[in-house]
Amino acid sequence: MKKLTKALPVFIITLIMAFASGCSYMLKHPMETSTPELGAETKSGERLKQLPKPKSKVVAAVYDFRDKTGQYKMSSSGGGSWSTAVTQGATSILIQSMDRSGWFIPIERGGLGNLLNERKIIRSSRSAYNGGNSSSNLPPLMFAGVILEGGIISYDHNIKTGGAGLRYFGAGASGEYRQDRVSVYLRAVSTKNGKVLKSVNATKTVLSQKIDAGVFRYVQFKRLLEAETGVTYNEPTQLAVRSAIEKALESLIIEGVFDDLWQLQNPEEINSEIVQSYIKDKDQRDKTDMFGFTYEPRPYSYAVRMDGGVTRYGGDYSSSMNRPQLNVSFGYQLTDKMMPYVRLGKAYLAAKPHYSRAFSHVNLGARYHFTPQKVYTPFLFGEFGTYSQSGIPYEQVVPKNLNKLYYHSALGGGFEYYVDSRRRIGVGATVKFNYFYSDQLDDVVHGTYNDFYWQGSLGVSYYF
Repeated sequence: MKKLTKALPVFIITLIMAFASGCSYMLKHPMETSTPELGAETKSGERLKQLPKPKSKVVAAVYDFRDKTGQYKMSSSGGGSWSTAVTQGATSILIQSMDRSGWFIPIERGGLGNLLNERKIIRSSRSAYNGGNSSSNLPPLMFAGVILEGGIISYDHNIKTGGAGLRYFGAGASGEYRQDRVSVYLRAVSTKNGKVLKSVNATKTVLSQKIDAGVFRYVQFKRLLEAETGVTYNEPTQLAVRSAIEKALESLIIEGVFDDLWQLQNPEEINSEIVQSYIKDKDQRDKTDMFGFTYEPRPYSYAVRMDGGVTRYGGDYSSSMNRPQLNVSFGYQLTDKMMPYVRLGKAYLAAKPHYSRAFSHVNLGARYHFTPQKVYTPFLFGEFGTYSQSGIPYEQVVPKNLNKLYYHSALGGGFEYYVDSRRRIGVGATVKFNYFYSDQLDDVVHGTYNDFYWQGSLGVSYYF
């Protein structure tokens, strides 16, 4: 039996190592070099291909579309250096996206100097070998009706970070994540008069994740076992920039159709799925904050809440006991965040073995919701009201202060989670501290502090 007991930890650790090895295989550790592949496709690029066809393509030029998020830094040699956050090839990405959309005829302007030099060489060579024949001249360059300007305006680091982990007896696992965000601005400028025809912007988050698991423990005397595995995933910044540029270009095309800057080949395709999807996304964006949380004012004016929980007496008696309490409140939605209310209820307070009382109370209060536009919201609240003794639930002695009013104030906090899409029903929890303006709540006057009690509860709210 002893041998089996000693072998059991080793067996368990072996299973953990086998599981870790299996995970490592699933993580597909690269063991050899890979062959070149075509560039990865993006969902925003697929949407560009699905756009309705134009009546006529727009001849457009892009001179410079670069990263403008960098900063000047002092180098160790004493001079200045320029640092940037993302790719410097945004111009190439934009030109390729224009071509793939089927809405533009991109013309070369980024390397215009090279193009003009090459044309000069061609003319010079033809003139020398054709005896100056003018018929050998090159056709004129195309000129653009629209210039696309803008750039990568910002790259925000760590807009969201978080993680979770668990470790027990030297074995555990953890995970972390981080989100950055890149923002792109794009505008169309008329070459006829320099007017900015349309300006749009788009953002894309860049996700980084890390997951690891490991074991570190002594399985026997002087026998230490250590095993670990993990993976880190970093979304390529270049693909994030590309997705943001493609989304901005999609917005520019559709918004240009709405403003009659260019026309569809088939006007009925204004009702196509891709255009309607864009309209829906735009409406949703107007109701969304910078962190992606939807803001929709609740169209309700009143609320009913029922909650129950436990009380913990704090007064002149020791050995406090947990006792039940039940409340119902009626509130009015004064603003999106502020709700005054009236609360009615019954609470029991007790301290073993001398004190046990039942109280009825009426309170006036106000609750402040910090994020009412989200599906969950933390809140703070304050109350003022009266308590009166309504009996002794565990003894047959009538209290001398029966029906006497005790005034009190209360402060508390909690959270609420809306379980339905209309945010009509909410569930949540609260913690509250009740302080009385009297030291006679328990019929004993002792010390310098008045009587008080703590309260924790779970509740359900219904808005209408």
